[in-house]
Amino acid sequence: MQHFKTKIEHFQIYIYFSAIILGILIGTNFPGISGILETFVAICIAILMFSMFSQIPFFELQKRVLNLKFVTALIIANFVILPIFVYFLISIFNISSSAILIGLFLVLLTPCIDYVIVFTALGKGNAQYMLISTPILFVLQILLLPLYLTMFLDKSILTIIDIEPFIHSFFTFIIIPLLLVLTLQLLSKKYYVMSQTLKATSWLPELFMSLVLFTVVGSQINKIANDLSVVVKVAPIYIIFMLIAPFIGYFTGKLFHLKPSILRTLAFSTSTRNALVVLPLALSLPDQWVTITTTVIITQTLIELIGELFYIKMIPSLIKS
Repeated sequence: MQHFKTKIEHFQIYIYFSAIILGILIGTNFPGISGILETFVAICIAILMFSMFSQIPFFELQKRVLNLKFVTALIIANFVILPIFVYFLISIFNISSSAILIGLFLVLLTPCIDYVIVFTALGKGNAQYMLISTPILFVLQILLLPLYLTMFLDKSILTIIDIEPFIHSFFTFIIIPLLLVLTLQLLSKKYYVMSQTLKATSWLPELFMSLVLFTVVGSQINKIANDLSVVVKVAPIYIIFMLIAPFIGYFTGKLFHLKPSILRTLAFSTSTRNALVVLPLALSLPDQWVTITTTVIITQTLIELIGELFYIKMIPSLIKS
């Protein structure tokens, strides 16, 4: 069974592409089913969040040795240099749409905490370091994202956003799954059944990532088709981001004289974003913004998955041992 799970993890990028394509085919050919798919989006996201958080060793940090230079470089690259780069990159394109701006900042300012671990391993980085650092990345992005949005978005946009749906989504999709996971991880140390349950959750992320992509794309594709101009606007931003972001991680790591495998890890971290964690927040926006912001986030996921195929080949060849 472990061999089968390893295969699933190895080919997950192709599984996600298949889920997206299936969502497009079902959504466009059977438009009446989009409403049904939409009812499953929330529950799929909630279970996905729970399953992803379950893989993060929240209570193991004190037991594991983590390179202090790596952590410092990781934080500086992701939460200092990269936000400045993202702000100026988006500013260059002079985008006036509030919904597009919110989507861009939501997705580009949050580092990935899930499949980046697998891609780091495939790209000959240090997957163990990446795994252990996920609690740090998660906590910091939750704390800093409101600050970034306040700094980078016009105050007129912020006044339109109703904070109540955001708080509801934050608790439903992040706080509640997180508390359940923390409880499960604590109980797993004492009870065998809980320990086995925690192990079983390792099978869920790829499945529910696929289901989220399928249900979101399938339920939104007809709306997205009416907003193809949005895709055209944001795609160049994502492509430029993917070309430059790995070098931000790489050069930050070089400043700390880190070894090649750690430099590769930083390159993957700075270039891989947390689209499906911020998606619930996008779905909490005012009705007139939801479809556009969702389109912005899904477009990033599509471009990122394609980019990862290049990353796992090019990053090891560019950052050699």
